[in-house]
Order: sequence, then C-alpha cells, then structure tokens
Amino acid sequence: MHTRERCIEADLVDPLAPLRQEFELPEGVIYLDGNSLGVLPRAARARSLDVLEKEWGVGLVRSWNTAGWFALPSRLGDKLGRLLGAGDGEVVVTDTTSLNLFKALAAALRIQQVERPGRRIILSERDNFPTDLYMVQGMIDLLQQGYELRLTDDSLSLQEALSDDVAVVLLSHVNYRTGTMYDMAATTAQAHAAGALLIWDLAHSAGAVPVDLQGADADFAVGCTYKYLNGGPGSPAFIWVSPRHQARFWQPLSGWWGHNRPFDMAVDYTPDRGIRRFLCGTQPMLSMSLVECGLDVALKADMAAVRAKSLVLTDLFIELVEARCASHPLTLITPRDHAVRGSHVSFLHPDGYAVMQALIDRGVIGDYREPEVLRFGITPLYVGQTDVWDAVEILRDILDTRAWDRPEYARRSAVT
Repeated sequence: MHTRERCIEADLVDPLAPLRQEFELPEGVIYLDGNSLGVLPRAARARSLDVLEKEWGVGLVRSWNTAGWFALPSRLGDKLGRLLGAGDGEVVVTDTTSLNLFKALAAALRIQQVERPGRRIILSERDNFPTDLYMVQGMIDLLQQGYELRLTDDSLSLQEALSDDVAVVLLSHVNYRTGTMYDMAATTAQAHAAGALLIWDLAHSAGAVPVDLQGADADFAVGCTYKYLNGGPGSPAFIWVSPRHQARFWQPLSGWWGHNRPFDMAVDYTPDRGIRRFLCGTQPMLSMSLVECGLDVALKADMAAVRAKSLVLTDLFIELVEARCASHPLTLITPRDHAVRGSHVSFLHPDGYAVMQALIDRGVIGDYREPEVLRFGITPLYVGQTDVWDAVEILRDILDTRAWDRPEYARRSAVT
C-alpha cells in the first residue's frame, strides 16, 4: 500500500533524483505541466548573460564565427539526435514545429509526386494536435492540386484509411490530449507497406519516452524543445529527415540559411547538401543558446531510466486518483497499458477547467484541454513520488470541498 512515507523513501533512492537540482523550481509549487512548458534549467541564467554580455555585447557580429553561432542549429541538432535515435547531420534545431511540419510535408509530397504520382490523400487523425491539421489544410489550399485531408477516428482505423491514394501520413507519436503512444516502428512499417511516407510529431515524446527514428526506418520527424527538453518558452523547434530523403528535394522555405554557400550572395538558390537545407532564415541566437542548457541535462539521464520512472509515476498518479477521488466524476482517458502510454495522465471532469484553476491556485500546476480534460505532465527529471502523492491529496481536497466551484475559477484565460 502506498503511503507518503513510502513515497519519500522511494525518492531518496531514485537514481534520477539528483537531476532535480539542475532546475529552478519555485517554492511551494508541484509542477505537472512540463508537457506544455518545461522548467528553468539553472544553467540557463548564466548562459543567457554570457550570450548577452559577452557574445553579443563584446563579440558583436564577430560571434557568428568566434562564438559558433552559425553552426549552432546543427550542433544542437546533433546533441538532440542522441535522444531521438538519430545520427549526426540528421537533425537541426530551427523555427517552430508548425513551420518544420510544413517543410517536411512539402518534401514528402514532392517525393511522392515523382515516385507515386496521383496520390492525393494526406492522412492524419481527428484527435491530432490542431496546428498539425491546420498546416495540412494550408498546404492543400496553397497547392490547389486536388489534395485532401483524411482523418481517422473511432469509425475509421489507420489500417482502413491506408488506401492506395494516400501520399503522406502525419501522426503524433504521443497524443497531446490522452497520452496514447503509437508503436513507431510498427506504424511506420504499416504506412510504408501501403506506399505512404510518414511524418512523426514528437512534441510530446522528445525527452519523455525512448525514440528510435533510425530503428523505426522513419521518414521525417518534427517537434519542440520547450516541453520535456526544457528549452524555454517558445524555444526553437527541430526537424529530422532521414538521410535517404535529405538530398532529394529542397524544402519550399528556401531562405539563405539553407543555401549551400549563403555568403556567396548568389542570385540562384542552391540548397545545402545535408540537413541544413531545412533551415530558412537567420536564427534567434539567445533563445537557441538556452536550448542547450535543457539538452545537456537531458543527456545526463539514461532514457531507459527516464522511461521506467515515468511509468512508475504515472501508475502511481492513476492509482491514487482512482482510490482517493473515486466518488467524483473523473474518467481516465490515458491508457493503462505501458506499451501505449506516454508521460502524461489525463482525466475527464465535467468542470475540468474550474478544477484545474483551483489546483493551480493551490500550487499544483497542470493544464486543461478541451473538452473537459485535466492534463498532468510527468517529467521524471524533476518530479518525484512525493510530488505525485501531494498533488493527488490537493486534488482530493478540492473535489471533496467543491473548492473549485467559485466564479473566478470558471472565468477563462487566454491560455488554458
């Protein structure tokens, strides 16, 4: 039987527990929203001052060379690749997830236009993260070539939807709402068997669950660095392209940073020979430099240990909520099966928004997603069993006392 004392004892012998000291966590806060915005790495404060005062303040424009700014997207990409099962020269850190998705989708469609012309279906799932669907819709409108977006749902499985007119499949490895996780290798093989290319969105995977892009024989992947990788609010995203696809077509946002020799100032565009062709314009050096602080902490942890702790913590959270909040209308929508669970836990509650605001007011920071979803992110690098115990105890108290039933908690903010 779980007790708070046993949770404390487990945290004391947790091999990942020392990494908590690598982050600045506010006093009195249990942070369960690392799947939306990760916390501040301690190294980021000094690093930001170094970039501001030395590299920019003193080095000025020379820092593109002397401080390695020009190479930073690739250097960070190589570091990040170690968390994604990717090799050097396969990942760049750049732009946003949405923009990188647009690049990957354009490249995939161009490949299919040559190899399998006539395919006009882009397949995704109805419960995919909305920006992914919006970017597909924008691409379809731009191309004006008869492409259509097909969505899987409860009535149409992925296997049923993979007909011979599907060009590209776009899936989130871990679903943003439910935390359901695909078998990457099996699903990629399924798409390839149907003649489709597959783009993986790793926004809720990178740094949270083991990923092996090369082992899965994947085609393209995109994701952000500000969630489990703790890169900072709005920090640059990443794109991975399989080496077999990198040189086949350049991506449509053909800005000068993707040029093979940008400082030749040539009139005509010649793409870089490798992954740098997926860059676009001049990169934001301050925010990009801070990404490295989060990556360096993540690389100190063994991903197998991170995954094992994540499953222990999410199991504990589910067990405690169902045992101690059983009289309340909470419905688990996160899989119990470890094989298909990411690193966050979601419950439905008819007054979920107000409940989450009450939790935040009590120092338990999770987030809310429509419809009615209470979402709790478990970041093993800085969350422990005692945090889970205390968070559930506060949730129980809020539900038992109906503390959430106050007008101010029902008032919607711009960001939920």
